[in-house]
Amino acid sequence: MPAAQHYSPRDKTSQNHLNKKEFFSLANGFEIAVVFGDQSKKVAIILDSNPKKLYFVEGNKMIKRELQNTIELKLNRGKAIILIGARQVGKTTLLKSMFQNNDNLLWLNGDEIDVQKLFENISALRLKTIFGSKKIVIIDEAQQIEDIGLRLKLITDTMPEIQLIATGSSAFDLTNKVNEPLTGRKWEYKMFPLSFGEMVKHHGLLDEKRLLPHRLIFGYYPDVVNNPGDEKDILKQLSDSYLYKDILMWEQIKKPDKVLKLLQAIAYQVGSQVSYNELGQLCGITSKTVEKYINLLEKTFVIFKLSSFRRNLRSELKNSKKIYFYDNGIRNAIISNHNQIENRQDIGALWENFLVSERIKYLNYSNSWTNYWYWRTKEQKEIDFVEESNGKIISYEFKWNPNSKIKKPKLFLNTYKDASFYVIHRDNFESFLLE
Repeated sequence: MPAAQHYSPRDKTSQNHLNKKEFFSLANGFEIAVVFGDQSKKVAIILDSNPKKLYFVEGNKMIKRELQNTIELKLNRGKAIILIGARQVGKTTLLKSMFQNNDNLLWLNGDEIDVQKLFENISALRLKTIFGSKKIVIIDEAQQIEDIGLRLKLITDTMPEIQLIATGSSAFDLTNKVNEPLTGRKWEYKMFPLSFGEMVKHHGLLDEKRLLPHRLIFGYYPDVVNNPGDEKDILKQLSDSYLYKDILMWEQIKKPDKVLKLLQAIAYQVGSQVSYNELGQLCGITSKTVEKYINLLEKTFVIFKLSSFRRNLRSELKNSKKIYFYDNGIRNAIISNHNQIENRQDIGALWENFLVSERIKYLNYSNSWTNYWYWRTKEQKEIDFVEESNGKIISYEFKWNPNSKIKKPKLFLNTYKDASFYVIHRDNFESFLLE
């Protein structure tokens, strides 16, 4: 890839100054930061007023997020829209791109102290004064505002003409605060790092499949995708700061090193059953503390649990669980292993984590009413992933090597007569993630 060069719309003397026609029409505060490539395929990094918020344009085209159409369909229907997801997955960028150049928009950043104070002892009359004639109000990082659920309820109840949108980087903090006050008054959506499906729509299936080895190592966080060559540094920053910020701040954890040690232990056990007692012994903490930390890491969208499927057999495990990361890159950064797949002993775990996390993105974005588990018996017979939708059970085994020999799970298929079984490998996985 050619070396990137810096351009500024205000730098009239630069030899690299672009013509006006080459600048993109974006929201206030945006400018072209980097442009490279020839005229037939110009590539740019777009930068907003926060230098940590980047997103990618290829051939003058932004990566479109799956949630954009979903949110647009829910606008102006009398309910608040709640958008939750880990820090740096692109929530702010999505909303800024959707409402660029909209004069009816009021944007409030919940991370800012004066915005937090703005909502102290607030009344409907004062809110109307603050909002003025604006018809769209976005409260970014809304979980930082005290009693945010009641504040949002006040807005939706007294100003139905306003489309209220709130984002948050912690389900633990934001969802708990808004669920009861906003019952029946909100649409809630979860946003993830970029997905395989989004990237296929952006530059095609062939290009994205070629990038599969890279995605298995570095993942799909927007900054990582947007900045080739800087993946390790960006992932280190993400894993060292943003992802832990909410946990360490809100829960006042006195020993953050224990959280990191727990995450490392989980990272090495991806694809395997986990025991809270065993994790506690490895990390020097109690099983109750392990459970607390895992719940917090789930609520801040770092990891998620997969429970075991159990219906008819006494030998089926009842309360076992696996833990996966929402992003492969974060998992690898936590254990400081960015070796290429040819030099990995954990390619099976990487492949399984990738497929499970990407499938969950797909199911969420497609609004599919699907339950999912893994299956295991006391005799250690196991299936990687089991889904049930509309009464139909489908089971999947994940293998990186398409030539791996697989035996059909006779016990499972004989027990659940109408169940289907598929093997997902690197030559056919797109059907699993794009159907």
